[in-house]
Amino acid sequence: MLRWKIAQFFEILWWKNYLGGKDKQEYLYWKQAYWAGFLEQSRIQLQSDDTILDAGCGPAGIFTILTNYKTDAVDPLLDKYERDLPHFSKKDWPNTSFVCSTLEDFRPKQPYNVVFCLNAINHVIDIDRCINQLTAFTQPNGTLAMSIDAHNHQWIKRLFRFLPGDILHPHQYDLAEYENMMANRGFQIQRTILIKKEWIFNYYLVVGTLKSAL
Repeated sequence: MLRWKIAQFFEILWWKNYLGGKDKQEYLYWKQAYWAGFLEQSRIQLQSDDTILDAGCGPAGIFTILTNYKTDAVDPLLDKYERDLPHFSKKDWPNTSFVCSTLEDFRPKQPYNVVFCLNAINHVIDIDRCINQLTAFTQPNGTLAMSIDAHNHQWIKRLFRFLPGDILHPHQYDLAEYENMMANRGFQIQRTILIKKEWIFNYYLVVGTLKSAL
């Protein structure tokens, strides 16, 4: 919990520094173009009646391009984003329902057709509980799209687990571990897409379908 609280403190500082001096509308246009390309790369075909969750949405998550869908967006820092960042205001997104909550405590009325958890899963308090939650949030035969920073080197992964080498992210795992987290909860991995290659971490999108109980 302490490591998570420290990460959340530095998360809001990171956003303040990152967005400082950026024009709100120019940043939004750039971010929407980024998400549009990301969605195309994911090969997820959204249907007009899909219900969608943006889990760990941040101040400019994929909800910014889902204005024609029934979308919920959840993040524990939403109130602080709205208070401290001029780039985010809930009223700018009237068709999105925002919930200021951790994923551990979020309780939707019903599961979703598509759940996006992008740049978020290694920010949470309890990762096993959150993967269970994401599973519960997904309808049978529904889709979970989870993006991850996955370690490339086992020795660095072990080091980062004990030392704050990556202070924003309390959890440190490799790709196989993330894929197993989904597979062990009933997701059929459809595809794993390498988004960006780096030395310490590679950035992947893992797309899985929750198998029906039947």
